[in-house]
Amino acid sequence: MESLCSRRSFMVASAAGTVAVTGGMLGAAQTGEVQWHDVREWGVEGRGFPETEKYFDRLPARAKGVVRDAVWNLSRHSSGMMVRFRTNATEIHAEHGVTSKKLAMPHMPATGVSGLDLYAKDDNGNWRWVAVTRPSAQQMKLSLIKGMRPETRDYAVYLPLYNGTEYLRLGVSAGSSFEPVAPRTDKPIVFYGTSITHGACASRPGMPHPAILGRRLDRPVINLGFSGNGKLEQEVGQFLVELDPSVYVLDCLPNMVAREVVERTEPMVKQLRAAHPGVPIVLVEDRTYPQSWILPSRKERNDSSRGPFRAAFQKMQDSGIENLFYIDGESLLAKDRDDTTDGSHPSDLGFFNQANAIEPVLRQALNI
Repeated sequence: MESLCSRRSFMVASAAGTVAVTGGMLGAAQTGEVQWHDVREWGVEGRGFPETEKYFDRLPARAKGVVRDAVWNLSRHSSGMMVRFRTNATEIHAEHGVTSKKLAMPHMPATGVSGLDLYAKDDNGNWRWVAVTRPSAQQMKLSLIKGMRPETRDYAVYLPLYNGTEYLRLGVSAGSSFEPVAPRTDKPIVFYGTSITHGACASRPGMPHPAILGRRLDRPVINLGFSGNGKLEQEVGQFLVELDPSVYVLDCLPNMVAREVVERTEPMVKQLRAAHPGVPIVLVEDRTYPQSWILPSRKERNDSSRGPFRAAFQKMQDSGIENLFYIDGESLLAKDRDDTTDGSHPSDLGFFNQANAIEPVLRQALNI
């Protein structure tokens, strides 16, 4: 059977239909028995801005010097990005490079910080986990999975959460079909938040709640979580308004003290609403610290930011701002609070629970 990528012209599937691609093999290169494909040739989902300094950055190059340096540096991480393709290969290879030699963190494994996470659609059209890489170097060339039952399937690869991606090529045997699937053109769910949105401390890139919700709701996602630096800043907001989302999810409270909540919540909502009058905006409270029952300082931290946040939400509702939604922080983690890694950042179980809490609100906001 002729490989799709061996033809001079072939078709790329996308949400908008099927697009003819000509001029060769989309950068495919054959090495031995493996035919390689550079993912940049057909596009990576989760890139909100085309004019980036490096391809896998999350903010445009012109954001440098506008947002704070900490935000800019964190925007170089590829959190939330994923690439899709279709193949009948029994083995899938990856050639992958990351920007930092810091492959793991004390509370988060290298699989989540710097790894690639492979999913496939089963016979019922559901996304199922398949494999994750175990990074041991900044540059790796490896088999993601082998010995699979031969069948044409849709696949998705999630990119590293807390490292930048320098390059990513995917490979299949030269005799296998390979069909790039272009990023969907549906309006994305845009998350703006903290380290939790960023992905700490998921064991795999497909496990933070934005990724889980993207699969459940079958929507593209843009992840603008900035670890320790999600602060509802107007400088970030000016780039948020350039996006064309289906809904904004604002989840910055863990990084904000009461004064900042008072000063920034209403201006951020109004900034977004002025640019996108009909787009729903979801405000998410801080999760309840697991130790708040025994550490008064933790309870005070929750209460001090939640009070003005709720007050701002109520004030905006009373003033007639529509399409606002609110998620109570008490609902984000399990009642036993046994779903964080360190008393702050969710484990995979915590992210699963957060997705459960956020999903019905997103469905209401999106009317699905």
